Amino acid sequence: MLAGILLKLCLAPFLAIGKVPWLAGAVLATWLVMGRFARGYAVPAAVTVALVGMSLDRPFAGIAATDLIPRLEFVMPVFSLEAMINIALPLFIVTMAGQNLPGLTVLAAYDYRPRIAPLFLATGAASALGAPFGMPTINLAAITAALCAGPDAHADRSRRYVAGIFGGVGYALLAAFAAVAAVLVARSPPVLIEAVAGLALIGAFGSAMLNALQDEEDRLAGLMTFLVTASGLSIFGIGSAFWGLVLGLVVHQLFHVRWSRAA
Repeated sequence: MLAGILLKLCLAPFLAIGKVPWLAGAVLATWLVMGRFARGYAVPAAVTVALVGMSLDRPFAGIAATDLIPRLEFVMPVFSLEAMINIALPLFIVTMAGQNLPGLTVLAAYDYRPRIAPLFLATGAASALGAPFGMPTINLAAITAALCAGPDAHADRSRRYVAGIFGGVGYALLAAFAAVAAVLVARSPPVLIEAVAGLALIGAFGSAMLNALQDEEDRLAGLMTFLVTASGLSIFGIGSAFWGLVLGLVVHQLFHVRWSRAA
């Protein structure tokens, strides 16, 4: 499932070379060279090269300096039964099936098995408290988990939580420069942004594929899960990661359950 989620992102660096060859090539070359000599700095170096390249295209031309300063605007929250039925309930189902379930699966793939009830209580309470302030739903995002829980975050499993802390600090810093970041991203090739993210996830993709296919008895179930997840299939508004897990479990049970013949 994780490999299916990451496939499109991991293809992005090579698709970017066809659209912005010089800049994407420089980003990829930086990542490869740094990965050879200083693996821990490969992704930050690639991000730096991408940011420098995007800045050279003068993305801020024609924009007043005051427009780059973030400002707070109060918006009164409005509650309605229609919004709860048409937005809140589907969002809850999609969050549980498309984020929390894959997120737990990713953690399990890296041998992290937290207690589920406290996690859901904490994320649910934080989401409820932040909702009146326009905060997005807090959940166990699968891609974020892949970044923070894998060996690229830290060689020592007990120290990988540091990646989550630094991720939070990074989000806070980006909030202070939200307008600058928004303009830079909006006026840059979208495929380049995806390319940098894809480079950071190639290691996680390789580990996921290895874990899914190394056991010959479960290889078909793993392949079915991977293919359905990578297909982008959506049914009833629920994403492909959930349906990939469902089909994978069905195939696994089909080939492992022993059918007894009636005497």
